[in-house]
Amino acid sequence: MNRDFMRGAKAIFAAVVTASMIGLAAPAFAQEVAPEQLALARKYVDLTDRSAIYEVTIVETGVQTMQQIVTQNPEIIEQTNAAITKVIEEYRGRKGELLDQFARVYALRFTMEELQTIVTFYESPTGQKLAQANAEINTDLQRVMQVFTNNLQREFFAKVRAELRAQNVQI
Repeated sequence: MNRDFMRGAKAIFAAVVTASMIGLAAPAFAQEVAPEQLALARKYVDLTDRSAIYEVTIVETGVQTMQQIVTQNPEIIEQTNAAITKVIEEYRGRKGELLDQFARVYALRFTMEELQTIVTFYESPTGQKLAQANAEINTDLQRVMQVFTNNLQREFFAKVRAELRAQNVQI
């Protein structure tokens, strides 16, 4: 997998998990959700899970773990690789748990009617195209945002420095 894709997927995953954790702390998350509403929300999550966030995160975590262990213990690379492969396999079957949590977040935010409208859209050819394109679009948007941020930081700093110079302050 290319590095930009993994970075984009990780960013999306982190944002969703953070939003989920913040939301879970809210009293509204103690509410009951109708099973039909939860099922419809899960259908939406399944329809839009094109970037394989769970799988990418598990593999990326495995790579980071490998780097951490092998950097300190290069002599056990084969054993570490075997252990990481085994642990990744243990996690493969648990994707549903995370997607169920995502579905609960959506079920609490949207009514049955809204979820039905959303699912109907994502079942349409345009919705399917959007779901398939989202991973690439998010990567492109991250690049645009990175360029914008870099330019903004330089311009902002230059303007602040100019303003300070106008006040006879040298930095």
